[in-house]
Order: sequence, then C-alpha cells, then structure tokens
Amino acid sequence: MISFDTDGHRFNLRAVAVITTGDHVLLHMLEGDEYWSLPGGRVEAGEDAATAVAREMREELDIEVQVGHLLWIVENFFAGGGRAHHEVGLYFATEVPPDARILDLDARHSGSEQGRKLEFAWFNRHALASIDVRPAFLRHALAQDPLQFAHIVCRDFA
Repeated sequence: MISFDTDGHRFNLRAVAVITTGDHVLLHMLEGDEYWSLPGGRVEAGEDAATAVAREMREELDIEVQVGHLLWIVENFFAGGGRAHHEVGLYFATEVPPDARILDLDARHSGSEQGRKLEFAWFNRHALASIDVRPAFLRHALAQDPLQFAHIVCRDFA
C-alpha cells in the first residue's frame, strides 16, 4: 500500500467508493473510531485507484462493484494517532449490484478491515450536518444534486 512517513507526516494515497441510492449514502465506521467515513482504502503500488476501490469492496463487504467516474480529488490534512497526516484521496462514484444485501437501507451491515470490525449503515445525504463524518467536507459535498467533480483541500485539525 502507498503509505509512508516523511517530514513529520504520514502520507497515504487513498481510493474511496461513493455509493449512493436515492437520497442515501453508504458510510462505515471502523471498530474503535467515533466517526463515520466513506468506504475505501489505500492504493497498492502498481495498482490504479479504481481497481483499489473494487478490491477494497471485495475485501470489506465481499461484493463486486462497478467503479464509475472520478468525483473528487481531495488533499486531506489531519491529525490522527498522535501524528500529522497528508492524504490524497481519489473518490469514485460506485455502484453495487441490484441484488446486493448491502442495499437494505434499514439494516446495519458488518464487514472487516485487517481483523477489525467495520459497521456499514445508510444515511440521508442531505442530513449529514449533525453526524461526525470525516473528512468534514463530505457533509456538504454529499448533499449536492447532482454530485459534482471538484478538487478539494481539507484541513481537519480539530
């Protein structure tokens, strides 16, 4: 995976799935965290970002997805685990098969990430202001109709 330490920062190249159905968006929370985020993960060396999204969805949810167009390029600067992070995220519109169990909007779904539990849930994308979603730009970006391409610089050092 493309992740390394340099100049006091942890750098990550992250590929992200933006999965929506109607007015809902699929978010997940990693065991031990207190915030929600979009599913995805770090890109491996030699792997393109869209392939990384598909791989992560197989690993985390055991589903095959259709990775679509690039929605956002995000330069994300934040603190976590006692260190500064510099992350470049490539966010893709992503579709799941129509018969996928994850499409049950009322259920909580489980997955795993390197031995840690993941909880997946659907949220109304127009009502994210009161939810701790990270990076924070997602609260506003996900409420757009339609979702629009953008380059975003996000500094979440709260």
